[in-house]
Amino acid sequence: MMFLKCAYPFVCTAVLALTGGAVLSQGEAKPGGKPLGAAGQEALGEALFFDTSLSNEGSQSCATCHDPESGFADPRRTAKGAFSLGDDGASLGNRNAPSAAYARFIPPFHRQEDGDWAGGIFWDGRAADLAEQAGGPPLNPIEMAMPDKATLVARLAENPAYLTAFEQEFGKGVLSDPDRGYDAMTKAIAAFEETPLFAPFDSKYDRYLAGKVELSTEEELGRVLFFSEQFTNCNQCHQLRQSPLDRRETFSDYSYHNIGLPPNPDVYSEAGMAADFIDEGLLANPAISDPGERGKFRTPSLRNVAVTGPYMHNGVFQDLRTVVAFYNRYNSRSDAAKINPETGKPWGRTMVPGTLSVKELTHGPALDARRIDALVAFLKTLTDARYEDQLED
Repeated sequence: MMFLKCAYPFVCTAVLALTGGAVLSQGEAKPGGKPLGAAGQEALGEALFFDTSLSNEGSQSCATCHDPESGFADPRRTAKGAFSLGDDGASLGNRNAPSAAYARFIPPFHRQEDGDWAGGIFWDGRAADLAEQAGGPPLNPIEMAMPDKATLVARLAENPAYLTAFEQEFGKGVLSDPDRGYDAMTKAIAAFEETPLFAPFDSKYDRYLAGKVELSTEEELGRVLFFSEQFTNCNQCHQLRQSPLDRRETFSDYSYHNIGLPPNPDVYSEAGMAADFIDEGLLANPAISDPGERGKFRTPSLRNVAVTGPYMHNGVFQDLRTVVAFYNRYNSRSDAAKINPETGKPWGRTMVPGTLSVKELTHGPALDARRIDALVAFLKTLTDARYEDQLED
């Protein structure tokens, strides 16, 4: 009997034993909320998500950069950085690994009626869906660094438990064909990422909507400000549903914007990147050739934002309050608003000034310190219940 164990006790209420076409449980239910019985794609995907054999040196799994104990973000931080360490123990990426929580709600990459782009996985939307995203890191030379699909699928085929489970879910001989086997692997991982484990909707805000708790005075002020079209610009990009009381709000419309971020010299130096490096953003998406999209990035969900820092695609901000203060700089004329509170220095140069989302950034009046604090307090209420003990006072 071959056991495929989840690497994180936080996730596992059962030991997965994929053999003979069945999952043998030591608990009553899967972490995602469905009973453990037949070895479905979700169970197979769960085993794959935590399996370090998907990386060349056997040191990393999907969960390494999307740790379920850390809001499905990467908790490994070096210097002040946000770039994930690769399987070789030396390589660093050049973007902050976004949380995989609530990612199943991101729509496919598409052009909206107004002509602007939205959706797609990764910061630049280059993956159409969760399955396509899951297929990227294993073959990326600075991530999991497998040489090719054939090598990875052959490694999976060496495991009798995988052979049984893959053939049950995707057909006989699936692991004999590299393309077919690799595609099946990505679909199984995506099926696991679509379970309620990744999107429980059980934060304090969700409990408030259900009438189970009350928000504090400060949190309520932050909520009103957040959804106000008069006093802030938050919900212009961070509201998907029409009603602010919709219980399935993901706090992103998945649109693309250039918000004028400064560079992050600490991680640039650490990753061996040039000091004048500019991330092309949406323009790096193979489907995009318009220079007018340069420097734009997909709006992330704000679910669990308080426990998944550092922030922005380059991890330039460490503190959530700094993020709100950064947005406020566009509307405030005070001297204090010109200073990054983390560095005590001016915010720094705008990397791509030509494509700034000026209309959205300058909407609304300046916020005083009390209202900034209230917005931060509200954003903390978007933290899933299992992470609430990680919140700072």
